[in-house]
Amino acid sequence: MLDGMVGRIDVHSHLLPGIDDGCEDIDESITCARRMVEAGYTHSFCTPHIWSNLCNNSETIAPRVQNLQKALDDAGVPMIVMPGGEMTINRAFPGQQACDFVTYNNAGKYAIFDFWTHEMPPFFAASVRHIQSAGIQPILAHPERIYAIQTEPRVVDEFPTLGLLIQCNLECLGDETRTPRLALAERWLLEDRYFLIGSDLHGADTLDKRLRGLQHAIDLVGEEQVWKLTHTNPLKLIEGRPPGAQAP
Repeated sequence: MLDGMVGRIDVHSHLLPGIDDGCEDIDESITCARRMVEAGYTHSFCTPHIWSNLCNNSETIAPRVQNLQKALDDAGVPMIVMPGGEMTINRAFPGQQACDFVTYNNAGKYAIFDFWTHEMPPFFAASVRHIQSAGIQPILAHPERIYAIQTEPRVVDEFPTLGLLIQCNLECLGDETRTPRLALAERWLLEDRYFLIGSDLHGADTLDKRLRGLQHAIDLVGEEQVWKLTHTNPLKLIEGRPPGAQAP
């Protein structure tokens, strides 16, 4: 049980340098990690995009996380980084081998994914079931950002029956104008629909907005609820406990 040693846990970040569209170099990664520590984060999962045009998989991500950890330690940044990956589902995904799934901490317990279509794809439910068939709990990243869900938000009503959890994006909560994604993020926070909140950090240039989103979440639903989404539930990803499990 790690609870006493852990602050906020970022469950979604593109903190690894030079691996996708996130931090460009190690200096930017260190800068971002230092800012997150100042905001109360002690741990961060590194979840680079798992795209066919990128050489990102469990075997290649793990040593990069180790290298980043050493750089953070050398720079005196007290953050623990852990491996993960943000999978993207497509028509071929239900036929993908389960050994290719990238999971949180490479533990085979939880996995996060997204999709980018203008309508709910016909392969969506099959993809969720495919992840579940490997004994993995699927989590949909930032549904408030996805156009297919923005235009059909009632689809999230079906997610509990499907056994699907969802993660809120801090960037969406940091919008300064009334955007569809901000409206949905606020609504689903107030309705206690989310299992997690993640920064989806991509670099130093948007970090202020994401941290503004964290404060907005606290203002909206209170520190206790935000703590559940940035600490209590994320801790289950580290410890491999089921979503409904209580702390031992």
